[in-house]
Amino acid sequence: MSTASGRKPGRPASEAIRERREEEILEAAVRLFAEHGYSDANTQDLADMLGVGKGTIYRYFPTKHDLFLAAADRVMRRLNEAIEAAVSAAEDPLDRMANAVRAYLAYFAEHPEYVELLILERAQFKDRQKPTYFVYKDANVGERQEAFRRLIAEGRIRDMPVERITDVLSDLLYGTMFTNYFARRNRSPEDQAIDILDIALHGILSEQERQRRRAGAKN
Repeated sequence: MSTASGRKPGRPASEAIRERREEEILEAAVRLFAEHGYSDANTQDLADMLGVGKGTIYRYFPTKHDLFLAAADRVMRRLNEAIEAAVSAAEDPLDRMANAVRAYLAYFAEHPEYVELLILERAQFKDRQKPTYFVYKDANVGERQEAFRRLIAEGRIRDMPVERITDVLSDLLYGTMFTNYFARRNRSPEDQAIDILDIALHGILSEQERQRRRAGAKN
């Protein structure tokens, strides 16, 4: 429930304004960094984009370092939100996984500047123990692994270490995201999701070949 002004009940107007301004700054910062890189991005240019003084930027983000990392964090936070919205539309764990794959691919296809920001973070902040992308990935992996454990217990997927499943699927999506960006692929996210899910869920071997290989392994 929200008030007529769009604020949640009990939420101070100043807080809502601050959050909205912060989001505006970060959205513009992503575009600025993606276009100019980290070193050549200028805080004055960002202020000009927003029609505010540099002091306004500094009140929210005291340094360019703080601004960049907050922008990278926003990219991953919004990715999580997009995936959560997609998976909430399904109840079956495999359908939720399929929706997550589609949402992930669509998110980066619609926002190539987000990919550029992740590349910049890795290049500019090599001393960071863990890039923002992996901080978010690791924070959410436990829930996904638990879903796969339930599917194994129900006999719906093969019995294997769930860490193996999540690592392979995560690496596949991560690689696809960067390949799309660097190769400038124009395939639709939906078509790519269909291919990924088909191979991930059904494999590439026919049932006849599976039986042949199982028989060969016993001999």
